[in-house]
Amino acid sequence: MPINMQGRLMLANYEEFECMVIDMSPGDMYVTCLGRPRANERVVAYIDHLGRVEGYVQTIDGRGFTMSINATDRKREKLAAQLTWLANKHELGLPEDRRHDRLTPRDTKTDLTLEDGTRYSCRIMDLSLSGAAVDVEMRPSIGTAVRLGNMRGRVVRHFVEGVAIEFLSIQSRETLREFL
Repeated sequence: MPINMQGRLMLANYEEFECMVIDMSPGDMYVTCLGRPRANERVVAYIDHLGRVEGYVQTIDGRGFTMSINATDRKREKLAAQLTWLANKHELGLPEDRRHDRLTPRDTKTDLTLEDGTRYSCRIMDLSLSGAAVDVEMRPSIGTAVRLGNMRGRVVRHFVEGVAIEFLSIQSRETLREFL
């Protein structure tokens, strides 16, 4: 089904590129990207709203490529449900399907700290019990372990202004109180 979702693609040599998923089913997807994988190359895509998808390049054409999706039956069922929801969301005017409600931070300025202790000033744009969207100049690679204030997490997505962080554990409202 057509979906037109942005993401990041990592090739077998660990190079990362912005990508766009044009069409997707639970078994395969068509991707356009500046990075040019080889046929049968293992690739990993981090797709906005869908998460990590891995597989192998099946066919390549002038615009992009089709990749298989390597997933368990359970993951395929979940992907099918997500794709169905996305297809129906716009038509039915459904609200966002978020695990946790967004909270509006009052105190948005904090530090994003890498494992080596390097700190970057940042601004929290969006906050929930499970993660945050952060406006920051530096873009740690997807999967990088970080600390936002005193909350540990990992970078799960890049977007124009910064990065999305998923906390390693669900936070309590009490933990987030310093920002609210």
